[in-house]
Amino acid sequence: MREEHNVSSERKKDHIDLAFKSRVDESQLDRRFHYEPMLSAHPDQIDLSIHFLGYNLKAPIWVSSMTGGTEMARTINQNLARACSEFGLGMGLGSCRSLLYDEVSLEDFDVRSIIGDDVPFYGNLGIAQIEQLLAESEQDRIHRLIEQLKLDGLIVHINPLQEAFQPEGDRFERAPIDTLDQLLEEVTVPIIVKEVGQGMGPDSLRELLKRPLAAVDFGASGGTNFALLEVSRSSKDYTRFLRPMVRVGHSADDMVEIVNHLVDQLGGERKCQQVIISGGVKDFLDGYYLTKKCRLQSIYGQASGFLKHAMGDYSTLRDYVRAQIDGLALANAFLKIKH
Repeated sequence: MREEHNVSSERKKDHIDLAFKSRVDESQLDRRFHYEPMLSAHPDQIDLSIHFLGYNLKAPIWVSSMTGGTEMARTINQNLARACSEFGLGMGLGSCRSLLYDEVSLEDFDVRSIIGDDVPFYGNLGIAQIEQLLAESEQDRIHRLIEQLKLDGLIVHINPLQEAFQPEGDRFERAPIDTLDQLLEEVTVPIIVKEVGQGMGPDSLRELLKRPLAAVDFGASGGTNFALLEVSRSSKDYTRFLRPMVRVGHSADDMVEIVNHLVDQLGGERKCQQVIISGGVKDFLDGYYLTKKCRLQSIYGQASGFLKHAMGDYSTLRDYVRAQIDGLALANAFLKIKH
């Protein structure tokens, strides 16, 4: 009893010491939610699982495509794969372009044995590489990549602004939608299409949802803006003069609204049934809010949060992922989104 009393006294002392540092100004309130403390017990048993991309994920979280071909890539990908295996999450690799013509960096990406066979694992190529491979009738390189890494499918990233601002960037000879249509005829694995930091408007989303894609990954504005990244790394005045263009785009919230509208507009024309909401999703509250708003089956993707914690010891990443899942469970228990 004395020990319990001492713990209680210490806790009360902490409360007194921290009370004035723990005030939340009204302007800091997250007004997207109603907080409902009366309707749920603490969420030890809340089921966050979702059937997505043919797998039963334990939580609606996607580890978005990040790095590839850097010195840290192996550590990062191995840590992320380990976390996905432990917590039952899906994963997309960063660009696998370096593997198309040699296997020097294969071990940086070859993490199927770590992630296991119970969660989705996708590779990633740019639409520019797809266009080139199809033009040269070298689509077998895509098939070989999928077999090498034992991938469930392929993510195709669409990045015209990044390529335009990149000094060594590729030029699209065809509209990406035309290249995508040819790819869908040439391969049988599931295909996800994503942007890389600007998001997509209603006409692009409409065309994608009409295709038999495994999912559309938003890559919305609000996260890393790769067009801005390329402008920033350029030493040419010409490229810097194009800087206003990096401010165009669509937020994840915008894109959820567009998708919801297209669900009604397309009706039976829609062949894509799932979306990954990514781009500016900072934490579990953003993910909870956006997936609850979306009328299509959805999970949310994070990149920078995972990346920041995946570059060192696995225990740091493990704590971060566990906190995201526990926070999501608390949100499901006690929050309702405002409509």
